[in-house]
Amino acid sequence: MNTRSDPLADPLAPAREGPLVVYDGECPFCAAYVRMTRLRESAGPVTLVDARAGGHPVLDEIRGQGLDLDRGMVVKMDGRLYHGDAAMTALALMTTPSGLFNRTMRALFRRPGLARVIYPPMVAGRNLTLRLLGRRPIGAQ
Repeated sequence: MNTRSDPLADPLAPAREGPLVVYDGECPFCAAYVRMTRLRESAGPVTLVDARAGGHPVLDEIRGQGLDLDRGMVVKMDGRLYHGDAAMTALALMTTPSGLFNRTMRALFRRPGLARVIYPPMVAGRNLTLRLLGRRPIGAQ
């Protein structure tokens, strides 16, 4: 999924922005995931946006597309929004295979069909954990 071209291969190609990852900063799993994933090693500059912080223009774009951040994180790459299991697949394909965490995430999420099966129980666990911690859904803020 990482379609970034080598700028030296085509010096006239327009520069592409690095990936942008929108996650729930109050979710312990989401925050740990973005800390542990080694995206910058393989994908270059990555912008991390805490969905609860507000103020970033991508949040309006996500809402305009009808994507629910309580049902999954979002990755914006090359002008496209990837949500939920598709976001996890995009991230898995961008991460380096170094480290046990990255190898595990890559193995679980690099195949879209498997990601579609695994991701919903993860979201349910996230939502249950947030309720137990007394944290409100992103959409309820």
